[in-house]
Parts: sequence; structure tokens; C-alpha cells
Amino acid sequence: MNIPNHKISKSSNPQIKVVAIIPARFGSSRFPGKPLAEIQGSPMILHVYQRALKISAIDQVVVATDDSRIAKCVGKAGGTVFMTDPGHPSGTDRIAEVARMLELSDDDVVVNIQGDQPMFDSQPVVEIIKMLLQGFGYHMTTPACPLEAQEALNPNRVKVVVDINGKALYFSRAIIPYYRDADIVENLPKGSGQYYLRHLGLYAYRQNFLQTFVTLPQGKLEQIERLEQLRALENGYAIGVVRVKRAPMEVDTPEDLDALRSALAWQ
Repeated sequence: MNIPNHKISKSSNPQIKVVAIIPARFGSSRFPGKPLAEIQGSPMILHVYQRALKISAIDQVVVATDDSRIAKCVGKAGGTVFMTDPGHPSGTDRIAEVARMLELSDDDVVVNIQGDQPMFDSQPVVEIIKMLLQGFGYHMTTPACPLEAQEALNPNRVKVVVDINGKALYFSRAIIPYYRDADIVENLPKGSGQYYLRHLGLYAYRQNFLQTFVTLPQGKLEQIERLEQLRALENGYAIGVVRVKRAPMEVDTPEDLDALRSALAWQ
């Protein structure tokens, strides 16, 4: 897959740059080498990169990796890639390092696009950028979509509750909110998806907050839930949540990849 030149469309404020950074690591306990897994003849990481390039709200797209094989793949296709410290504990730390390399200004926007969602929709990306730039006092923004109750029981489906303005109150692997008047999930009213929101792992930050975030120590809630975004809430930082229609297909395991390939074969 050759990557075409990206026509840059600036944000409404020409002084603010919007950069998408895609963290990609080769070593995964559940799926080693995942970014290079082929989908319709091209590595997964290039599918993600290609989709990000098409989003007019983004000025620049780069990949952040700690593996020379991934770097070679992206570079050979004409993409921009940065090698990062292999000791980073999370993808957020990895993109923060690249944001420093890019010498972004404090008000520039960094979008964290997951490298394991090769079919992600552009609209949630546009919406979280828009929410961040509208100046509602959010330090970071992220999307969420409706989630039916039965699926909400899955601890791998992270739930979020928000206030009437879309400000995140809490993220959890537990089923929140708890519907007191239903003894079991099956007793929930039809269309219970209106009560539950599934958090999607896509973020937009101002550069100055991103650099602050990675210096904060893990809080108790983050350690309990193993959810990094709780670090922001525990330290009093506001997270804005954009509601979107659906979640993209994620590739966490080889089985997920097979399911994605099958879905694409029917398109």
C-alpha cells in the first residue's frame, strides 16, 4: 500500500496544528506482530495510517513505534514514523515522546488513534477534535457509543457515565450505572443501550496537557480498574465525551483478525 500525499486542511485557528499519532508496538502478549498482520494484502498499520490521512481536520499523521520492522513498513510506504523508547509503559507515553520530538506548541492538538482499529470511522475523530477546540474547559476528549446491557456485563467493555453536558463522571469495567429496579440484566427495559455508554479508546489532548498527564503518578482508581483515563479524573482534570453511533471493529487477537477479514469479504 503506497500512501498518497495528504492535503492538509488547517483548523479554524491557523495557529493551532492538529497531529494524529498512531502508537504501534510489535510485542503483544495476545497477538505478537499485530500491526504487520495483513488485511486485504496490506499491513494493518497502513490501513489505519491511510484512513487517518483522509481526515481533513488533521494536519499531520505519524506512527510512533519501538520496532524497526514496523518503522521500515511505514517508511517504505512513504509514511512518517518515529522510533521511541521501548520502555514506555503505555501508548500514551509513546505518543507524548513523539509530540515532544515534533516540538508542538502548547495549544496544538494531539489525537491518539489506536493502531488496532483498521476500519475506524473518521467522524468520532472529527467530533473529539471539535469538542476540544470549542473551549468548554475540557483537558481531553474521547468518544463513547450505546451499549446493550448484556454486553455491558463484559469487563473488557469499558463503561462511562457522563453529566448532561457530556463531561465524564467515571469510567469503569463494572456495569455502570447500576439499574436498581432490575434484579437481573434480562429484566432491563427493552433498548437498555440508552442507559449504558461504551468508552472507545480514542483521545484528543492539547499538547501541554498531554505532557502534564504522562508526568502524573498512577492513582488508586487507575490501579484498581487498570484504566489510564482515570488518572485524569483523579487529579481533577475534565474529560469531554462525544456520543457516536457505534464502535469500530478492534483486533486484539488472531480470532478478531479472522472476523474482520470475513466481514470485509462480504463488503
